[in-house]
Amino acid sequence: MTFGKGCHLHLIDGSAYIFRAFHALPPLARKSDGLPIGAVSGFCNMLDRYVQGNDGPDAATHVAVIFDKGSHTFRNDMYDQYKANRSEMPEDLRPQIPLTREATRAFNIACEEIEGFEADDIIATLAHRARDAGGRVTILSSDKDLMQLVGGGVEMLDPMKNKRIDDDGVFEKFGVAPNRVVDVQALAGDSVDNVPGAPGIGIKTAAQLIQEYGSLEDLLDRAAEIKQPKRRETLIEHRAQIELSKRLVQLDCEMDLPFGLDDLEIKDAVADDLLEFLNKMEFRSLTRRIADRLGAEPPAMVDVAPQADAPDAPEDPAIDHSSYEIVRDAAALQDWLDRIARAGTVAVDTETTSLNEMQADLVGVSLAVAPGEACYVPLTHRSGGGDLFDTDALAEGQMPLDAGLALLKPMLEDPAILKVGQNMKYDFKIFARLGITVGPIDDTMLLSYAQNGGLHNHGMDALSDRYLNHRPIPIKELIGTGKAQVTFDRVEIDKAAPYAAEDADITLRLHRLFKPRLHVNRVTQVYETLERPLVPVLARMEMTGVKVDRDVLSRMSGKFAQKMAALEEDIHASAGKPFNVGSPAQLGEILFGDMGLPGGKKTKTGAWSTGADALEDLATEHDLPKLILDWRQLSKLKSTYTDALQGHIDPDTGRVHTSYSIAGANTGRLASTDPNLQNIPIRTEEGRRIREAFVAPEGRVLVALDYSQIELRILAHIAGIDQLKQAFKDGQDIHALTASEMFGVPLEDMTPKVRRQAKAINFGVIYGISGFGLARNLRIPRAEAQAFIDTYFERFPGIRDYMDDTVKFAKAHNRVETLFGRRIHTPEINAKGPGAGFAKRAAINAPIQGTAADVIRRAMVRMEDAIAGIDAKMLLQVHDELLFEVAEDDVDKLTTAAREVMEGAHLPVVDLSVPLIVDAGQGANWAEAH
Repeated sequence: MTFGKGCHLHLIDGSAYIFRAFHALPPLARKSDGLPIGAVSGFCNMLDRYVQGNDGPDAATHVAVIFDKGSHTFRNDMYDQYKANRSEMPEDLRPQIPLTREATRAFNIACEEIEGFEADDIIATLAHRARDAGGRVTILSSDKDLMQLVGGGVEMLDPMKNKRIDDDGVFEKFGVAPNRVVDVQALAGDSVDNVPGAPGIGIKTAAQLIQEYGSLEDLLDRAAEIKQPKRRETLIEHRAQIELSKRLVQLDCEMDLPFGLDDLEIKDAVADDLLEFLNKMEFRSLTRRIADRLGAEPPAMVDVAPQADAPDAPEDPAIDHSSYEIVRDAAALQDWLDRIARAGTVAVDTETTSLNEMQADLVGVSLAVAPGEACYVPLTHRSGGGDLFDTDALAEGQMPLDAGLALLKPMLEDPAILKVGQNMKYDFKIFARLGITVGPIDDTMLLSYAQNGGLHNHGMDALSDRYLNHRPIPIKELIGTGKAQVTFDRVEIDKAAPYAAEDADITLRLHRLFKPRLHVNRVTQVYETLERPLVPVLARMEMTGVKVDRDVLSRMSGKFAQKMAALEEDIHASAGKPFNVGSPAQLGEILFGDMGLPGGKKTKTGAWSTGADALEDLATEHDLPKLILDWRQLSKLKSTYTDALQGHIDPDTGRVHTSYSIAGANTGRLASTDPNLQNIPIRTEEGRRIREAFVAPEGRVLVALDYSQIELRILAHIAGIDQLKQAFKDGQDIHALTASEMFGVPLEDMTPKVRRQAKAINFGVIYGISGFGLARNLRIPRAEAQAFIDTYFERFPGIRDYMDDTVKFAKAHNRVETLFGRRIHTPEINAKGPGAGFAKRAAINAPIQGTAADVIRRAMVRMEDAIAGIDAKMLLQVHDELLFEVAEDDVDKLTTAAREVMEGAHLPVVDLSVPLIVDAGQGANWAEAH
C-alpha cells in the first residue's frame, strides 16, 4: 500500500515501553541460564495488547517501533554536557535491550533505530513525512519532547493512561501552542536531559514570556524592554545558552532515513517466528495464549530446573499486614524478647528520620521471629504531620526511647541470638550511635550478592519482588514526595507499623531463602570471610570519617577561580575576541569558523562539535583547545570537589563521612558515595592538591598503604606468565621489562617513551583495551597501536590463552570466578550485537579485578585485630589503598603491622606465585602520605 490519504501511521516510542516494563514489573530471570527477562516479558505483553487493540476506525495501516541507538548523538557533539547527569542503565536491564528489538521483529512490526540520533528525531521525521503525504499520525508516548510535533494531523496517545494529547493537551502542559513548545523548553531548560535553559525561569514564566513576545527570537531581541531587572539581565547575559538550549530541544524533522513510509505497512505475525522467540524466552503463558489465538501448535516446552542460585521460596504464609503487632509498652516488648530468645534468630530493621546515618534519629524498631510474626516498636513518633504549626511533642501510645533501648540492648548484643538485617551496615551504625553494638549479624543483601552478583540488584524491594513475588509498601505512600514530604517520625504510628513490620518480615523470609543455599552454590567462604565480617569494619570506618580542612578547600576554590579567570583572559587573547568560554556553540564558531582549524565536524543542526575528544586532537598543535581543556578541568575540580566537599563536612564532627556500598560492583570492589572519595583525581597537580585538604588532627599523622601493581601481579599468577612472575619476584621494573621483551630494547637503554608505551599496554590488557583505545591513549596511529598489542600477545602467549579460556568458561557457565571463589555472573556473555564485546572484556577483567578486591577485603577484615594495640584508626579504602590516622609515636608500629596484614591477606586460601608488595607513606595530609 502506498502511504497517502486515508493511511494512519502509529509510531511507538520503544524506549518508553522498555522502561515502563522494567520499572512496573517485578524482576524475572530465565530459568535455563539466569538471563534477566522481566522487561522483555512486559514489553512483549504490551506489544501483544497493542496488536489486539489495533482495530476500529483509528486502527493503524502502518506502524513502527522506534528505539534509541547508543547514548552519543549529534546533541552531545553540540553540547558535551547533554544528558550528562543521566544515571547508568541498571545492570539487569542492559542485556534485555537487544532482546526487545528481537521481540519487535518477532511480532513482525517494523523496528527502527539510527546511530547518532535519538528515537524522537526519527519519530519527528516520519511524522512530518506522513503528514505531508496526507496521512494521519498517532505517536504512542507521553514524552513531553514529542509534543512539539502535535497538530496538522499529528496527535499523541499516552498508552499507559489511554489519554489522547492534542493541541489543547499541549497547551495544558506548556501554556503555549505546539509550535512554540521548543521556545518554552529553551527558556525553562530540562534538568533530566541537562539542557541549561535560562537560570531561574520555569515553564510558567517561559510560557508567559513567549505569549507576550510571540517567539523566542523576538523575546531575546527585545530583552532590554523587560521591566523586571533580574529577568532582563538573565535573558541578555545567557542568550547564547538559551539559543543553544533551543537547538538541543528542537527535533530533527528532516533526517535521511534508510527506509520509507511504505516499509512500515502493517503485517500479520508469522506464527512460527513469534512462537519460537517467545518459547526461547520461556514465556510459557504468553506462548500458549498467542498460539491459541493464531490457531497454531505451541512449540515443545522443555522443563528447565531452576538454577541453584535462584532458589524457590519456602511454603511460607502470605504476607498479611493485619497480623503485625504494635508494641506500645515494656510488657509487650518483653513478650517479644522472650520469643526471640527462644527462636535464637530475629530480623531487625530500624526506621529513622534520614538516610544519613550520622544525622538520622531513631524513630522505631521492627522485629520478626517467623514468617508473618512481626511487630513494630514505635519510639519517637511526633504528634503532628509536619505542618508549619505542628509541635515536636511525642505522640501517645509509644514507649520512651531510653526505656525501649534499655530493653532492646541486651538482645541486640546477645551473642546467642542471630540478628538478621537487609543492608545491616545502616542499622549497625544507627544503634552504634546510641551505644549498642549489634552482633552477631547476617545480611540478606550480602547473602544475595554473594550468590547472584551480576544478575540483579540486591535491594529489599527488588529481592522481595523477585523471590517472594511480593511488592512491599512504597515509602512514598507514607512520607509523600517533593515539598509535601515529611520525615518518618511525622507518620502516624498506625500507618507506620504495617510498613515497618513488613520490612522485618520480608527480611526474615529472604534469610530463610538465601542462607541455606550458600553451600549449594559453594560461596559460603565468600560470604563468611569477605562479606559478613566487613559490615562492622566499614561501619566503624564510616563513623570515624576523615578530617577535612574547610579553609584549605575554600582557598583552593578561590585559587581555582583565579586560575580560571586568568585562563579566560588567555583564551580570549588566543581567540582574538571575548566569548563565553562555557558555550560549546561559541567555541565551535571560533575554532572552526573564525580560526579555520582542521578536523571540525558539524552536527545535523549546523553546530560544531567541541567535545573533549575533538579538543584533545587539536590540543597537540594549537594553544586555544589546550587552554579550553585546562579551563574545563579546573571548572570540574572546583564544582565537584573543592566546592561540593565543603557541604559534606559533618557539623558535629568536622569530618567527612563517606558511605561504602559493599554490594555495588559485580567484581567485589567497594563503591564510595555521599561523597565519592574514590574518584578524586591524582594524575594532575591540581587534582592531587585536593588531597591536601584531608588532614590529620594535631598530634596525629595520616599513613597510606597501597598495593603495588596488584592486578598485574594477579594476572601474572593466573595466566602463568613466567617472565612476569620472575620479574615480580626479583623486584624488577615490570614496565621496563615488558618493553624490553616486546621491543628488544636492553633495560639499560630504556627510554621513558618506550616504558610509557609498555605501561599503557600492561594496564590496558587487563581491561581488554583495543587497538583504537590504545591509539588514543598514546596518541599514535591505530595500526601502530594494534601492532603493539599483537607483539604483546606474541611475547606473552599465556595472556591470550587466559583470555580465551575465561571467555569460554563464561559462555559455558554464564559466570566467572575469582581465586577466592567469588561468583561474578555474566548474563550478556552470549548476547550478540554491540554489547557482546563489552561483555567479553568485562568477563576477562572480572577475575583479576575481583581477586584484587577480595584481597583488600580480607586485609580490612583482619586489620582491626592486627592494630588493636596501636593508637590508630582505619579511615578510607580507595581500591588498592588504605588510609589510616595514627598517633605520631605509633607510625612505625602501624606501618609494620598493616603492611604485614596486607601482604599476607591472600593466605592461606590462595598461595600466589608472585609476592604482594605494599608501599607506605605518611604525612600531615593525604597528599603527603600518598
